[in-house]
This record gives sequence, C-alpha cells and structure tokens, in this order.
Amino acid sequence: MAFDFPNFDPVAIHLGPLQIRWYALAYLAGFIVGWRYALYLIGLGKPEQRPNKTDIDDFIPWAIIGVILGGRIGYVFFYNFEEYADDPLEIFKVWHGGMSFHGGTLGVIIALCLFSLVRKFSPRRLADVVCCAAPIGLCLGRIANFINGELFGRKTDVPWAVKFPAGGFIARHPSQLYEAFLEGAILFTLLFFLARFERVRETPGILTGVFLIGYALCRITVECFREPDAQLGFIFAGVSMGQILSVPMIILGACVIGYALSHKKYDAVSAS
Repeated sequence: MAFDFPNFDPVAIHLGPLQIRWYALAYLAGFIVGWRYALYLIGLGKPEQRPNKTDIDDFIPWAIIGVILGGRIGYVFFYNFEEYADDPLEIFKVWHGGMSFHGGTLGVIIALCLFSLVRKFSPRRLADVVCCAAPIGLCLGRIANFINGELFGRKTDVPWAVKFPAGGFIARHPSQLYEAFLEGAILFTLLFFLARFERVRETPGILTGVFLIGYALCRITVECFREPDAQLGFIFAGVSMGQILSVPMIILGACVIGYALSHKKYDAVSAS
C-alpha cells in the first residue's frame, strides 16, 4: 500500500508571467520567522550584551546573501560540478533549483564572522542565535521539497510510502518529511529548551555546537532513507555525499563546544 502523491502545484502564486514558487516562499518565511525568533532570544539575555536587537536586524541581509551564495556555490562544487563546468551560465539560474545546505552553512559562517568583525563583538553569541533559528527554515524548506515532489526517498513498502511522479510512481519514503521532522521540529525543540537555561546561554558556542552535531546526525540518519542524487549516486559502499559532508560538521561542532567550555572562565572575566 502507498499513497499517491498529492497534485501540488509547485507555483504558489501566478502573477501573469511572474511565478512565485513554494520553495521561494519557504525561504522568505524562514528568514522572517527566524528573524523574529532571533529577536526573542536576544531578549532573554542581558541588555548590554552584544549582539543586540539592532545587530540582529542589520545582520539579516548578510545572512540572506550567505545562505544564497553559499548554498548555490556549494551545490555547484559538491553535487554537480561537471554539468556547471560545461555550462557556467547555468550557475546563475537559481530558479532552476540546486542549493546545498552544507554550502549555505559555510556561507552563513563566513557572513557572521565578517559581520562580527565589523561590529567588534564575538561571533559565538551571534552564531548561537542563528543556529537556534535555523531549524525553522530547514523545516519549511523540506516541506517545500515535498510539495515540489523532489529529493524523495528510496523504494520501500512501509504503509506511509508515497508514489512520487518524478520517482517513477514507485512507493518511496517521504524522506523530505523525515528531514522536516528531525532537522526542523526536533532540532528546534532541543535548542529551544537548551536556550532557556542561562548557564547555556552564557557559555557562547554551546548552542552552535549542539546544532552542528544535531543536524549532522539527523542528516546522516535520513540519508539512509533518501534516494541519492542521480548525478552522483553513492560515493562508496552505500555512503552518500550528504553523509560525507555531515562528518566535518560533527567534528566542528565538537571543537566549538570544547572551545566554549575551555573559554567559559575567560568570557566571565571579560564580561565583568
């Protein structure tokens, strides 16, 4: 038994020749809701701490550029380099799809480091706020992937399997929804509760490290059910590119947490 894929229109709004797709709306909603949630998190801290609410407002354009440029460049180099090397102009046609979360993460890391350097405060607190808000966009983005009928899962006979048109109408795991649940809802909830503890908030980097490790573990798990990208397949022994790119995130997350804990006393002295 399997469910037929709902007849979703990937275009949410038709305005004459202009088409606004669900995926674009997911990005927009993710930034708006994430921005408001980031302001809420800033309100939990001390008024004199940086970043403050003005810093968050000013960082949003930097984050958008980091996500879009990093996500696109990451997809080009990690997932489809040969095709784009043959037709470089295709790189700029972002409406044709093709974004990498790992590339977007790297883009945001660069953006927040540069922004913090310009504003003269530690990037770790800003990274904590961004990482707590990131699962909102991840959840919405994966739901949009489901609406588009893309990035579907492997063949299966589970009762909740879905027959995706692009997947040959074969019963498959709705892996996009698995990712929305794990990378979005579960990771958001974990970070939400951790951020409620002042001791965690006052150790900059802990939340960032938890996000990096948590996302990587969720992604590695879901990749076991997700159909690998057609142009890549498995890299070796049933291991996908998504799983390979997640390993450095675990290492980086552990290093960030270790650094945060080792510098906790120094941060406390500096703040006094």
